Amino acid sequence: MVVALEMDWRHLLFENWPVDPALLRPHVPDVLDLDTHDGKAWLSVVPFVNGAIRPRGLPRWVGLSLPEINVRTYVTYQGKPAVYFFSLDAQGVAGVLGARLFHHLPYYYARISLSVEDGGVRFRSHRRHPGARPATYEATYRPTGEPFSAPEKPLAAFLVERYGFYAEDLDGNLRFTAVEHDPWTLYSAEPRITENTLLGAERFDRPDADPVSYYSPGLEVTASSSERADGRQ
Repeated sequence: MVVALEMDWRHLLFENWPVDPALLRPHVPDVLDLDTHDGKAWLSVVPFVNGAIRPRGLPRWVGLSLPEINVRTYVTYQGKPAVYFFSLDAQGVAGVLGARLFHHLPYYYARISLSVEDGGVRFRSHRRHPGARPATYEATYRPTGEPFSAPEKPLAAFLVERYGFYAEDLDGNLRFTAVEHDPWTLYSAEPRITENTLLGAERFDRPDADPVSYYSPGLEVTASSSERADGRQ
């Protein structure tokens, strides 16, 4: 069993598209139910920095900081809501291998850069994982307007107030990792996406609807070890 991890998630863009649930259903394990808001499933792309990653209880200075980006949707299992990831691209080889092995997540190695310039964020990701479909994402984004607490707005709460994720291991068992953090502080976001082939790499057409976008400066997170969702060992 892997120990719990502490980390910081910083400079996040939540780029979210409403889609027909039927488009996502074939891509999600049958045991999971798609979670919907106002009758729509949601497909999201989330770039950010995963910072100060370390075993729980160790000082921040021993941790690693790596930029990453994920493609995800929202699901429930026996009524418990969480995130389901279609892909996660990250800069560090060791982190990618560890997440694949211990958390059963579809991580891919990518060359990623993130910089903060004039109050905005510039993010670039180019997948370099051997044997994987190529995927590129390039964007700049910044917060706009006044901050708000995500639980105050139903759609924002649905999209970001998720306290765990489900994944399947190599034997087809459903697994759950709990994620602990304070409620999100969000801003409306102003993104400029110059390239996004992540969705196509997962065999999704780009949704017709405009995305709903949020920015967060981030928060501190604790992730548990991965456990069988059915409670078995």
